[in-house]
Amino acid sequence: MLELELETEADTVALARSLAAVLEGGDLIGLEGGLGAGKTTFTRGAVHGLGVSEDTAVTSPTFALLHQYEGRLPIAHADFYRLADEAELEELGVDELLDEGVVLFVEWGRKFPGMARRMVLWVELEIVSDRARRARLHPQSARGDAIIGVLRTRLRT
Repeated sequence: MLELELETEADTVALARSLAAVLEGGDLIGLEGGLGAGKTTFTRGAVHGLGVSEDTAVTSPTFALLHQYEGRLPIAHADFYRLADEAELEELGVDELLDEGVVLFVEWGRKFPGMARRMVLWVELEIVSDRARRARLHPQSARGDAIIGVLRTRLRT
């Protein structure tokens, strides 16, 4: 696990950009945190870090369920909160996206245990104060361990 104190929103974005630099097609990243913890801010930083124009709005997919972007890799940001069951998850086409090499960021991923087990990395964001957040990155696989290793090295410099 990698734990970091993020004093500002800019720190959250910088961490997400650092993560984006090491992501590969098909990586599945789970996002956890309460309302206002910074899940969409984190995703915005990663999406822009993956080469999507800074002019592109990155918003919460709570009602749309899934937003897609084109950067150096294809990217999707999903919110499973409103999905009722596995059939709706299947209808969303997440498996196909991952098979196509999309980097997928998922909020409420633990709602579906089969999908949760496929996460490469969980990013947990906790509100510390009005501005500060605590990030805990939990690897879930050998790929997740490798990502954490690279991030540790990059963040030391």
